[in-house]
Amino acid sequence: MKLVFSLLVLICVAGCAPGKVEAQSPQNRPLPEFTHKAPGDWINSAPLTRKDLSGKVVLIDVWTFACWNCYRSFPWLQEVEKKFAGKAFTVVGVHTPELEIEKISANVEAKVKHFKLNHPIVIDTDFSYWNALDNQYWPAYYLVDKKGIIRYVFVGETHSGDTQALKIEASLAQLLNE
Repeated sequence: MKLVFSLLVLICVAGCAPGKVEAQSPQNRPLPEFTHKAPGDWINSAPLTRKDLSGKVVLIDVWTFACWNCYRSFPWLQEVEKKFAGKAFTVVGVHTPELEIEKISANVEAKVKHFKLNHPIVIDTDFSYWNALDNQYWPAYYLVDKKGIIRYVFVGETHSGDTQALKIEASLAQLLNE
């Protein structure tokens, strides 16, 4: 058991973002169309398209449930959803697995309930959306403007009031005001 835990830690350290990576901005490229169209590939929503998100600022949250950097960021993410509720804003989660156990849809659905995530989440088991984003880390946050253009990318665990959270929220507010 100790060996399994050590391996999980080693895997997450290798695959998760090492601390925070400074925002890469601006990106100025279109948000890729979602690669998963089947209803069974989505939680909390029917399959979405870029057109469905038109006119909204979107925060894409790329995560996986065994990555502690990801799930320790959920309280902040939920606060952001509350803070910007009623505005032209939405969060879309992209669950891209790192471990075999994370590829099982029922496990992802159970973790979504456990973490009380209510926004749309696409199950990206085949890494097709990860690749379309050209993503490299868990967690990663893509801020998309109302025209569907990725404007900012932030990487790493985020907590309310920390420097990264303040940058993301300021960028989000700026995009809402455009």
